[in-house]
Order: sequence, then structure tokens, then C-alpha cells
Amino acid sequence: MEVGPGTVAGVVANPAFWRGKRVLLTGHTGFKGSWLALWLAHMGARVAGYALAPATRPSLFEVAAVADGMVSGIGDVRDLERLSEFVGTRAPEVVFHLAAQPLVRRGYREPVETYATNVMGTVHLLEAVRRAGGVRVVVNVTSDKCYENREWHWGYREADALGGRDPYSNSKGCSELVTAAYRAAFFGPDPAGGPGVAVASARAGNVIGGGDWSEDRLVPDIVRSVQAGRPVWIRHPHAVRPWQHVADPLNGYLVLAERMWADPAGFAEAWNFGPSPDDAWPVARVTEALLARWEGAPAWQPEPGDHPHEAATLILDAAKARARLGWHPRWDIARAIAETVDWYRDQIAGADMRKATLAQIERFTNGTGEPAHG
Repeated sequence: MEVGPGTVAGVVANPAFWRGKRVLLTGHTGFKGSWLALWLAHMGARVAGYALAPATRPSLFEVAAVADGMVSGIGDVRDLERLSEFVGTRAPEVVFHLAAQPLVRRGYREPVETYATNVMGTVHLLEAVRRAGGVRVVVNVTSDKCYENREWHWGYREADALGGRDPYSNSKGCSELVTAAYRAAFFGPDPAGGPGVAVASARAGNVIGGGDWSEDRLVPDIVRSVQAGRPVWIRHPHAVRPWQHVADPLNGYLVLAERMWADPAGFAEAWNFGPSPDDAWPVARVTEALLARWEGAPAWQPEPGDHPHEAATLILDAAKARARLGWHPRWDIARAIAETVDWYRDQIAGADMRKATLAQIERFTNGTGEPAHG
């Protein structure tokens, strides 16, 4: 396979598998959910989404016209009956659960909502699948922060202890436990000889990419500062994270679902989708690379004051996904930063962002070409 700059060859989602598949996403109005919905629809899947209305203005869901070509249902995963009705009506074959309260600092401010959404939302989704019948594959997307963080300088593996000392991280560990319990108690091989329901969880690193306008995230904070012409404030410049372009873990979720369809017993478990260890960079280094790509951007400064605790070092070990799925992170951090900055520059310039987003997906899956702005 020919590969472009910053690209590594590896397995990619198979459009032939997804063509015509009935797929349901929770959280399709969010950042990762919007990317995944676009990708699935582009491959010919029959996509339905269930989520709250977009949490930000602007949002990728709106600027990329994600609702075009799919069924978009607005609802709360904390509402079991409404969620169950939607799942039953859409009769999905594959389910991706991405609906979540995704922010660490908001988890400190709103712990009850965070647990209700991230823990009971997972319970409700799995219960809705159990009630509906007919689902073959479920992938619950959690977080790299689900692990009990011991500030190790090596990657966490799937068998390492779950935990989390803040509400967001802890709720994601709880979601993992819920997934494992439902898999053991209610899903698995069909006693009648059918394939049953294969249920897995997926843990990704710190994703970046165009279309994220969430609060308290590095890239959106930088974009807002650049547009306003003010200094970029960084809370934890020395914190190390496993950075990756959003397309990389999404590709992992898709490939995992394909494998689970073919071999439910062999792949229904927990999986890490993290970048190369070389791409675990301190926040300050990522910030400097982003600003260097954006000509005329202001410098960054440490944000003064006290901030809620966040892990100093967090790295994922994705050796299992590489060995058993053939998955590799396809874009290194330099390519991820270039594609991300270019996406926002295009959006600010008034480009067709559905077309621009799909063009990035094509570059990613084909393994060819350079970032749009060279």
C-alpha cells in the first residue's frame, strides 16, 4: 500500500461489510459521534442516531450536515423507555455507544449527572439492546481514563486495574464494569445456536480533529484563542497524554465490530486503541506544534490559579489491537495536528465542511495524499 507523509499502513474499515448494515449510534451529535456517523453513511450503512441536541454552537453535527442521509433521534440515554423504544423501532444489527458526559472538569462540577449519564446510560443502552433483540454487535466506547492511574511511564494494558479518582474517570471505569457484567450475565452465544450478541468495550486516547468545540479541551481552547487574538492559556503544560487523530480510534471501533460479527466469542472483550508511544507528548509540545501550523497564532502561557486534579502521565498500550486485529494508528501526531489545524482553517474560511471532513476520511483510509494545505 502506498502511504502518504505521516501515515502508517494498517487495516482499515471495510466498506463492503458496512454497506446496507443497520447501525445505531448513541451520541451521534457529539464530536466523535458525528465523525463516525459521517464515515458509516459514506460507506453505505443505514445509520440511526440517538443523542441530546448538540452541546456546542457551532458543532460538527451542524456544520458538516451530519443529519443528512441518516435518521437522527433526539433523546437522553438516561430515559430508558424512550431509548428502548428508539432501539426497538430502528432494529439495528450493530450498535456503537458513544453518548456520554465527556469532560473531566465538568465531572467535578456535576458529578451526579456524570454518573447518571456514563454509568446508568450504559445500563440503559445494554438493557435496550436486550429488550429489542436482533442486535449482533455492541461496542461501548469508554476512555483511556478508565484505568486506575498510577502515573506509570509505560502504557496501560486491558488487564490492568480499573479506577479513576475523579467522577468522569471513575464513571468510565464503572461503565467498563457494567459492560463486562452484562456480557457475562445476559449476552454471549445463543442457546438456540445463533450468533448471540457480542459486546466489547473500546478505550481510546486523547483524540484531536476538526469539529470539536467542547469546553476545557486543548484544541478547542486554542482555536477560540486564535480567533479572538488572545493568548493561549494552558492548564497542565507538562501533562503527558496519548494523542491521536479522531479517525484512528474510530477506525479501530469499526474494525473491531467487523471482527466481532465474524467471531463473536473471539473478540467480545476490552480493547485499547492508542497511538504509538512516540506520540505520547506533553501538552506544551502539542500546543507549540498546533500554533506553529497556524500562522500568526499567539504564544501560549501557563494558566494561573489552582485547577482540579488530572493525571500527570497517561499512556495506552495498544499491542493487543495491533496483534489480533491488525490495527495500527495510521496518522502520527504531526499528521494529526496538520489535518486538525487545516480543518479549522477551512471552516473559518467558509468551506463545505461535510465535503472537507469526508475528504479527510478518504485521505486516512486510502493512505495517500498530504494534508489539504501541504
